[in-house]
Amino acid sequence: MKNITKIKVALYEPDIPQNTAAIIRTCACLGATLEIIEPCGFLLSDKRFKRVVMDYMDEKEIKIYRSSEHFFKSKKNQRVILITTKGSESYLDFKFDKNDTILFGRESAGVPEKIHKLLKNRLKIPMKSNKRSLNISSSVAIVLAECLKQTKFN
Repeated sequence: MKNITKIKVALYEPDIPQNTAAIIRTCACLGATLEIIEPCGFLLSDKRFKRVVMDYMDEKEIKIYRSSEHFFKSKKNQRVILITTKGSESYLDFKFDKNDTILFGRESAGVPEKIHKLLKNRLKIPMKSNKRSLNISSSVAIVLAECLKQTKFN
């Protein structure tokens, strides 16, 4: 990787260990830093988590925040972009920066309304109108690929 600064993917209180493990693998393979906002709905020692993450978990590339308050305090001078089914702008129409943090909500509930109100940039992945949502690990891969396309290869 040429860039010292990396795109960061943040997960808000993830609750499915297999999804988080798959996202760790995606971030490891594509060179993104993963940030996890606790509490998680599982332990990192969960056997379902370990089965999927295999040997891709590099603690140097994963940052854990004890709460959303700690997370947002550390991001006060950085741009955080929420990916949400409630967004009005497509991620494809957005200009990403290599310093961005892309936030994904909890699989079962997204993020609370207070976080929606806190963030200026709320993007969606366009889908067929009769479909509810994509799996979070697929969503991370889709949006991260676009971020890298815009920032890494410029």
